Amino acid sequence: DSLNKNIRSEIDSFSGAGVFYLGKWPWIMENNYPWWKYFNRPDMKYSEFKFLKENLKSAQAVAIIDNGNTKTASKGSNSMDVNMTGASYDYNQIANIPIASGRYFLPIESENGMNVCIIGSLVAENLQLSSNAVGEVIKLNGIKFTIIGVIEKKGTDILSFGGTPDEKVFIPYSTYSSIFQKDRPSPDIALKAFDSDLGQLNMEGEVTGLMRGLRSIKPKDELSFSVNRLDGLNQFFDGIFAALNIAGSLIAGFSLLVGGFGIANIMFVSVKERTNIIGIQKSLGAKNYFILFQFLFEAIFLSLIGGLVGIGFVVLITYIPQDALPLQLTFSNISKGLLISSFIGILSGIVPAWVAAKMDPVIAIRSK
Repeated sequence: DSLNKNIRSEIDSFSGAGVFYLGKWPWIMENNYPWWKYFNRPDMKYSEFKFLKENLKSAQAVAIIDNGNTKTASKGSNSMDVNMTGASYDYNQIANIPIASGRYFLPIESENGMNVCIIGSLVAENLQLSSNAVGEVIKLNGIKFTIIGVIEKKGTDILSFGGTPDEKVFIPYSTYSSIFQKDRPSPDIALKAFDSDLGQLNMEGEVTGLMRGLRSIKPKDELSFSVNRLDGLNQFFDGIFAALNIAGSLIAGFSLLVGGFGIANIMFVSVKERTNIIGIQKSLGAKNYFILFQFLFEAIFLSLIGGLVGIGFVVLITYIPQDALPLQLTFSNISKGLLISSFIGILSGIVPAWVAAKMDPVIAIRSK
């Protein structure tokens, strides 16, 4: 549950609802589709971004970004590798970039390719910048940039799209493309639809039509670009978690089977050792159901003790600091665990309890 919730949370925080990423490569490869066809596709171009920005009517915002290039940031004798992202002005309306101090790019800074940057909190720490780093100058691969904003500290992500947020540096895309884009020539175009299912469908259809016309793609021809949606990632992880749930269920089922046999053996031994006592209880008027429930409750108690010990270990683990995957133990999970433990206790103890309840009191008293 914790893994599922954290991954879903990271996907949601990556961008809001109704966000599409137009790129050369799909996020999830199609089965049996020749990879070289993706490789031979043309790169996304800045001119295509400008065309969509001017002509796309169904989008709230259109931005161009390039993620994932590692560069060296330095200040005096301090330096570190950072994840560089070039982004146009509208990207702030598409992605969640929480600014702790300072601000985002201005349109003039984005359009004119000014040497300004927004840095992650870990970058500010490692370069030993002042508490308010806004206005300070750092070097990115030896080129001077003025800091205009510092991103809020987030910690390690399970899914780090383009790098850990605290190690990121954002610069205007026009600056990025003129200085750093030689290593990675194919950016992505990010688009945000209006907040409705119909708005998303309209934008996907419109952007596909505009790109077909711009690239002169005939109706029967394959697309030379991919429209990537977060829904696709969610569906991809749905398949992974379905497989994990099946594997986890098989492992848990085997563990429960072994534990159930263990409890059953303990109860059979207990019945055998207390045969004389069972005979005495019956001779004093104890009913069969009393003997049955006596041993059945003991089996349930043993099973619950095992369940509580397991839950206790999980509780202890949740107190261990974990940035990437904080574990969550909910009341629902605890309740399910105790119910399953009780059920295993009933299954494991019913046969020994039945044997004890059906004993002949005379024979039971004579046993040693």
